Amino acid sequence: MSSKALRPAILLGLILLCGCSSTSTHNVTQPEQAGAYYVAADGDDNNRGTIDLPWETLQHAADLAAPGSTIYIREGVYHQKLHITNGGSEDAGPVIFSAYSGETAILDGEGLAVDGLEGLIEINNASYVTIQNLEIRNYQTADNGEVPAGIYVHGSGQSISLLNNRIHSIANTAAPEGEDLSGRDAHGIAVYGTEAEEALSDLTIDGNEVYDLVLGSSEAVAVNGNVDSFAITNNKIHDNDNIGIDIIGFEGTAGDEAVDQARNGMIKGNEVYGISSNHNPSYGASLPNGNYSAGGIYIDGGRSIRVEKNRVYDNDIGIELASEHKGKLTRDITVQDNLVYRNRLTGIAMGGYDEDRGGTSDSKVILNTLYQNDLLEGGGNGQLYLQANLSRNTITDNILVAGESGVLISNDYTSSSENTVDGNLYFAETGADEAIWVWKKQEYAGFSAYQRGTGNDRSSLFADPQFVDASAGDFRLQPDSRIVNGGSAGAKTD
Repeated sequence: MSSKALRPAILLGLILLCGCSSTSTHNVTQPEQAGAYYVAADGDDNNRGTIDLPWETLQHAADLAAPGSTIYIREGVYHQKLHITNGGSEDAGPVIFSAYSGETAILDGEGLAVDGLEGLIEINNASYVTIQNLEIRNYQTADNGEVPAGIYVHGSGQSISLLNNRIHSIANTAAPEGEDLSGRDAHGIAVYGTEAEEALSDLTIDGNEVYDLVLGSSEAVAVNGNVDSFAITNNKIHDNDNIGIDIIGFEGTAGDEAVDQARNGMIKGNEVYGISSNHNPSYGASLPNGNYSAGGIYIDGGRSIRVEKNRVYDNDIGIELASEHKGKLTRDITVQDNLVYRNRLTGIAMGGYDEDRGGTSDSKVILNTLYQNDLLEGGGNGQLYLQANLSRNTITDNILVAGESGVLISNDYTSSSENTVDGNLYFAETGADEAIWVWKKQEYAGFSAYQRGTGNDRSSLFADPQFVDASAGDFRLQPDSRIVNGGSAGAKTD
């Protein structure tokens, strides 16, 4: 990860002095210097932008802000869009848009038109921009093909930070069209690296809450295309009708396949829950048994990413590493120290969802706790669902506890090679002899039969991990747990 010259937290509240003309241009008053400026619902764009004489519109502030400026937005509801093309610099620091301390600033999109993929806040080919402490809501459409987003970052640039925002009620309620049920799309946060020559880099998405979104076939938080170096950390993403966090490659976003892959990222410390595509008309919600295919965290074509210390629960799928494009691989992903529990279809899924998709390679699933996933009636996808086109992956030192299905690993595909599965701890209340593993289409009832038949998990254990109180979400281990006292699995559950 590249480092910032100056972090927004240090810059916030400072007045950075750099010369700026006070001459009126186009009948508006210019700020006297870069520093702290103010926007208020009862302001006037002919003012100087001071705390006593604030501006009225966010766009006016964005157009005049110099590198190092902080734009404070005072208490109120703003039915305005904000389109940022002027950013900061490495030397002077970012341009920061922030709610004023102790006040609630709301950007409300009710009644505002949506034109294509458009953000209520949009950052276009700009660098060194921070958006923080804002509520962003009610940007909606019922028109097929229009795509509202709470925050939309696109083009190229560096050092973009989206911090501690509350984004909700972004929606597309159009009827999907055609056999592919297309045209109903929206995003909470969308980051698209669309320039082949220059990546979007040093992206930070931290501390946001993203919820109550009607997404259709899109995602709550999406990072897509030529994006190199990012951190998605400490966010709460919940109660949306499609994927929570999606890291995407190979969709043609960047124009050049060589760089069309989000990469070199960290997804850490997020809480993701209540993500389901059931009842979403873009996913055939009219099917008799519904459609439970939305992942809490989904790496679809990404590369060189750590997924670490997230709590992912009550979704359709907990964490998924896959590629939807034939011949393309999601690779070099480390999924470590995550709590993944009570997800409906499965806990962790890997590989293409059929043989005509891509796959997952050179990735590690280590030190995770997977607890009572696979909740659907007649499911059987287990805690770990291994799909098509898997190669050179390592699955070790995890705790896997089966739910009512008794299935721990399900692998109904033979297109896998050179994968290592060992050093794990398994448990099912049915007991070691009744628990189920499926490996390359062959079902094994009982832990010993599975070990003999597959050669996997030779140093693994079948034992109760002895959580403090799993029913209450407390996955710490009791002092007399086999893991604490020398067991082979070492999942971190704090």
